[in-house]
Order: sequence, then structure tokens, then C-alpha cells
Amino acid sequence: MRAGARVHYIGKVGQDDFGQFARRHLEKTGFDTITLFTCKEKPTGNALIYVAGDDAENMISVYPGANLTVSAAEVARCQPTVAAANILLMQLENNLSAIQRMVDIARAAGTFVIINPAPWQKISDTLLRKVDLLTPNSTEATLLSGVSVSGVDDAIRAATALHRKGVRQLIITLGTQGALLADGEAMYRIPLFPAQPSGSTGAGDAFNGALAARLAAGEPLKQTALFASAYTSLCVERPGAANAMPLYADALARLQAHPTLRVETIAPPDALDAAG
Repeated sequence: MRAGARVHYIGKVGQDDFGQFARRHLEKTGFDTITLFTCKEKPTGNALIYVAGDDAENMISVYPGANLTVSAAEVARCQPTVAAANILLMQLENNLSAIQRMVDIARAAGTFVIINPAPWQKISDTLLRKVDLLTPNSTEATLLSGVSVSGVDDAIRAATALHRKGVRQLIITLGTQGALLADGEAMYRIPLFPAQPSGSTGAGDAFNGALAARLAAGEPLKQTALFASAYTSLCVERPGAANAMPLYADALARLQAHPTLRVETIAPPDALDAAG
């Protein structure tokens, strides 16, 4: 939406005060369409966020609540929306049965599937093979691949391991080290754009949202990853998460202000089999 795409938001809340707040907030945000289911048994999901003062890194404690109660009938009601979309962007904040059904609907319709595996929960290799683009951070890449990821070299090994599991394309975000893009043919370093961070709470959401928006616009993956990095650099300069998302024009201006920051090939095809 703010990154230049038409967005249909799908979620589930409880009948508590937080649920009413979420409804009002979403209605004011400017989504093109909202589908919001209601749970009578569980309260609205919440997260408690801790931000470090020195480097603006964060730690999040999540209570999923109503998010884990999405039913098969509710997923079925979303089928026309998912089938009509260019991109389905999902996290792991819902019950796996619902996530798997949504992915199957998207696959059947030819809708491109992005999964940001956060907050972490274990997912099967079968599901991973159905995803068009996986976007873990270093911690999630470690848990998915079994390779401890703390930098670019580790990310190359983790990406190779995940390709062997059947993941076609992935981007491992590495905080201050930028990101690694692996498309099955080569691996690329996505640079970090200069920023004055006040908090990194919404960074992952910003990166994934910008990525999905530009892919929906038909832009190639390497270019969308570069744009997403520029977009995220603006997001981290603003406090909070819900109100931190910049406009497309602002992100484009930052991208254009740093023409020397480009996608760099760091592992050509003939090097991939040797990784790990």
C-alpha cells in the first residue's frame, strides 16, 4: 500500500478491547480491502517489544491468541481473494493448518507465495518446497537450515542447505550486514542503506511489504530486494512499527540518492555446490 501496491489484508482478532482497536486502526490505515475474522474463545494477539538504546535492535515476545484459531471454513472464504492476487505474503503468526491451506490455494491459482518465517515455528520441508520466496532473518535461517548464521559466509552455507531442501528462492536478512539473495542460480549481496535508526521493530515487516509490493508491480527480484533495503532504512529511522512505514516516493528518493549501492554477485553458479 504505502510501497505502491493495492493490498487486501486478512487477519483474525478477538472480541476484546484490543480487537476493537485493531479494527479501527486497520480501517484508518488505507488498505484497499480488509477481511477480519473474529474469535469468541481467544483474545486478540499481542506482542511486547523491547528496544535496545545503544543499537536500536529489538526483542519481541509474542502472544498469538486469536491468530492461532483460523479455521478451514475461514480459509475457504479467502479463496477468491488469494486466487485473484499477484502475491500472497504470509508470516507464521497463524496456525500451520491455515497457512498450509492458504499456500495450497495460492499454488493452485498460480499466485506467487512469499513466507516470512516469523514469529518462528517449525515448518515442514514439504511446505518449504511450495514457497516461491522465503525471507528469514539470521536466527530463522539458522533454525531452518541447521547452519549457524552470523554473517554473509554463513548465510551462503545456509542458503545452499535450504536449496537442497527444495527452497527455490530466498532472502536472508542480516541486519547491519544487509541481506543475501539466493535465487537458485547465484547468490547476491543486498547492501544496507545508510540510516540513523531509532528502532528496528518494523524492519522485517517493512522489508517484506516493500518486496511484495514491487514484485506485484512486475519488477525483477534483485531490483525489488534493493528497493526493499532502501525502504527499510527509512522505516528504522521512525519509532514504533505501525506508523513507521514510509511512502514509495520517499524510498525511491533514498534509492536514487545512493547510486553506488548495488546488488553484488558473491557466489556464481559453479561455486554453489562447494558451499557448505
